[in-house]
Amino acid sequence: MGTVTTGDGTTIFYKDWGPRDGEPIVFHHGWPLSADDWDNQMLFFLAQGYRVIAHDRRGHGRSTQTATGHDMDTYAADMTVLTDALDLRGAVHIGHSTGGGEVARYVARAKPGRVSKAVLVGAVPPLMLKTEANPGGLPKEVFDGFREGVAGNRAQTFIDIPSGPFYGFNRPGAQVSQGLIDNWWRQGMMGAANAHYECIAAFSETDFTEDLKQIDVPVLVAHGTDDQVVPYDDSAPLTVKLLKNGTLKSYEGYPHGMLSTHPEVLNPDILAFIRS
Repeated sequence: MGTVTTGDGTTIFYKDWGPRDGEPIVFHHGWPLSADDWDNQMLFFLAQGYRVIAHDRRGHGRSTQTATGHDMDTYAADMTVLTDALDLRGAVHIGHSTGGGEVARYVARAKPGRVSKAVLVGAVPPLMLKTEANPGGLPKEVFDGFREGVAGNRAQTFIDIPSGPFYGFNRPGAQVSQGLIDNWWRQGMMGAANAHYECIAAFSETDFTEDLKQIDVPVLVAHGTDDQVVPYDDSAPLTVKLLKNGTLKSYEGYPHGMLSTHPEVLNPDILAFIRS
């Protein structure tokens, strides 16, 4: 574990496990979580001989609770500082949800040779917000509701989200894991309320269309058809159409947090893509 410091003095916390000469995999977490959300995947790929790295986004987890910079451009710039500091070359970047947006922006701007492949899981691109150009998006009122929850009673909101739509635990017959709910809450409450509040606009209002068009490396787009947070129809299929070398893999009935509810399926599929 270590830290890097960005140009504005922000300290970014990261984990870096495995052989220094191993193929690097970099994990980008969702809102409002931390690098800890990747524990399952990091242990899995570590056992396969990879070097695994995960960071806490600014304002999240153990990174600095900054007053500014809660936007995709800054998130991507922070990742550039980290990958430069570790001198990562030919890395695979994997992002979930908001982290998928961060991956899209970073990979589109990455220095030559830094990235070999990317994986977007339940990711927010191309654009979540409903607009004239994106009529299938979610209305602004949905995201205003998230903001009201963070500002009004963040602790309860961070119980309600994982107890319900995030892991699909509100579906009939769902196998509810109290541990996942509690760990989601724990990670969320580690971060800063202002960062979580402002990140809602970053993940919902950022248009990644041009980023996706610029990405040259192979990209796996994995998405659950029962994703209640980032609806399937307005995300994964549209993303693949914009990519030069994209592969869509849909998971029937899987929820937004499928990396945690179905790691025994997702991890081998991601491994197969990396090795392909």
